[in-house]
Amino acid sequence: MSYHFTKTVQMTFDEAIARVTEELKQEGFGVLTEIDVRATLKKKLDVDFRNYRILGACNPPFAYRALQAEDKIGTMLPCNVIVQEHAPGQVEVSAVDPVASMASVPNSRLGEVADEVRSRLQRVIERV
Repeated sequence: MSYHFTKTVQMTFDEAIARVTEELKQEGFGVLTEIDVRATLKKKLDVDFRNYRILGACNPPFAYRALQAEDKIGTMLPCNVIVQEHAPGQVEVSAVDPVASMASVPNSRLGEVADEVRSRLQRVIERV
């Protein structure tokens, strides 16, 4: 089982960030955190790295249901979506598969939530 869904698109990095953010919104997700890996690595290690952004996406009703089912599940929230530029105009978008990441938690109520979130994230990736 893969731990992510991935799609390569032909657009600029900034266009991809905007498109992913909009598609997440259409599925009820907001972006709680945004980590600019390129800028962080430059600042902390003085190394150059490709455009790479980690978006911490959250759908509040699903997060609430997950937390009700399993109080430590916050260690696996929010759902990460990455946008990385491999070449100019060639951007890869990936989202975590919540079913795979939560497979180690033996809780059927949590599994139901993960299945629903998986479907929404798959639709986001497909529509980008």
